[in-house]
Order: sequence, then C-alpha cells, then structure tokens
Amino acid sequence: MTDAHARNLELQLQWYGEPLGDRFRRLLARLGLSQAQLAGVLGLSAPMLSQLMSGQRAKISNPTVLSRLLQLEAMVGESGWDALPAAEQERRLEGIRAAQRSTLTVDQGSPAEPPAAGDPVVAIQSLLRDVASASDLQGAAELLEAQYPDLAEALRVLGAGRTQEARAYYARVTANR
Repeated sequence: MTDAHARNLELQLQWYGEPLGDRFRRLLARLGLSQAQLAGVLGLSAPMLSQLMSGQRAKISNPTVLSRLLQLEAMVGESGWDALPAAEQERRLEGIRAAQRSTLTVDQGSPAEPPAAGDPVVAIQSLLRDVASASDLQGAAELLEAQYPDLAEALRVLGAGRTQEARAYYARVTANR
C-alpha cells in the first residue's frame, strides 16, 4: 500500500467514519447491484466509484452523491426493506437516483423533509457531517471534553463514528429516557 493510498483511507475514516469501500460493499451486497449500477444510482462514474472503494481517491466531492449514499444506507437499513416487492425496491432506488438535493436542503422555502427511511441515527450523522468534517467534530469534542463530557461523546460517536457504533450509542442513550 502506498503512502497516498494509506493517507486516503485514513482521511475516509476521519471524514466518513469508515473506509468508503466498506460502505459501498455493504450496499452492493444488500442491493444485489453491480458496481456500475450502484455508481449510476449514486451519480458517479463506475471508475470513480472504484477509485473511492480502493482508496485511490479519498473524498466524495459532490454533496448530492454523498446525500444519495446516506439515503441509500438509510433505505436498506429499514427493517421492512427485504419484504418489499422488487418493483417497489426499484422505484425507491430510482427516487434516490433522481434526487438532486440533500434531504437537509430547503427547496423553494419549503421545510426540508427528513430522510424517507426515518433512521434517526443516519439523519443525525447526515446533519453533523453536512456542517462539519469528522476531524472538525473530533476537535470540537476535544474542546468540550473537560466541561461537557456527554456532549463530547455524542459528537465523537454520532458525528465522526461508524454508523454501527452510532446506532448502539443512540439505543443506549434513548433507552435511559
């Protein structure tokens, strides 16, 4: 592994909570799509998807592509996804493919709609990652640690952590209400 490759994977870990290859491979397996088909849904070229997966490139530079990725992850994370008829799954994939804006943007003065999947963890991660990079969230957590340790942990786990860890954290915190 080259230094640039290792650096790109480290940056992906900081920015996205884990290497993009892991995230894309989970989607490919869950959706049963080829890399070219997934690239089409996300709005990337197949070579760009491959470069992101392999760590040749570090960043998804188009916010719409990142928004689509988050929407896809939320959608396939729904408990009823597997029970949906294939035509409905394809309709939902097409809806994400056609999406031009983040779920957090306001369109013509209308309030933004939450992600269709309703996964609060993905919505929180999306919001935090739309306003700051993972390294900025880590830095903010360090600044808050001494005086507000619970808030610092929330920023670290929900803002810069892996989705699986964030879900466990969210479940633990909300169980104590």
